[in-house]
Amino acid sequence: QVQLVESGGGLVQAGGSLRLSCAASGRTFSSYAMGWFRQAPGKEREFVSAISWSGGNINHADSAKGRFTISRDNAKNTVYLQMNSLKPEDTAVYYCAASRYSDSSYYTPTTIKEYDYWGQGTQVTVSS
Repeated sequence: QVQLVESGGGLVQAGGSLRLSCAASGRTFSSYAMGWFRQAPGKEREFVSAISWSGGNINHADSAKGRFTISRDNAKNTVYLQMNSLKPEDTAVYYCAASRYSDSSYYTPTTIKEYDYWGQGTQVTVSS
């Protein structure tokens, strides 16, 4: 069982930055691939970024490439999402998720069904 708690959301102007954190409980955090998803009002939850359990492989949605960076600190049981050059269309609830779908050290899941545990989400609002 893994419990995930996101933090770091808030209100920011377009062009600004935010750093989201996701703290995980449990001693097996380092064996989980981790991901970030987001859901805007009236839209489906969508993939943002993922990082393999080893931290050696990363995957970003096209909307995040060049602006967002995912990282993890297995010693602190925490995964981060650094978001730069934010746009109003980035406004959404951001969710952290953990996956044990595969043991591969290269595994970076991009679909909702591949994730086993989810946090409650943190709101990010970008004003124009």
